Amino acid sequence: MKLSIGIVGLPNVGKSTLFKILTQQDITIANYPFATIDPNVGVVVVPDERVDKLTKLSPPKKPCRLSLNSMILPDS
Repeated sequence: MKLSIGIVGLPNVGKSTLFKILTQQDITIANYPFATIDPNVGVVVVPDERVDKLTKLSPPKKPCRLSLNSMILPDS
């Protein structure tokens, strides 16, 4: 299952910091507006212990994990 989100907001409010924390990617964070020129895209697999329990009960051919696709858009 895939969930996609976009992080948008006013310049210099912490969008890049939030993206870096969520995705653990090394992106440029600057203390001035319009530091993000190109969109940054990250994918995070969301851990869910309910899926682990179900997998133990009935092993699937391919485990299904929720992944979160996040994108930070350039300031506009």
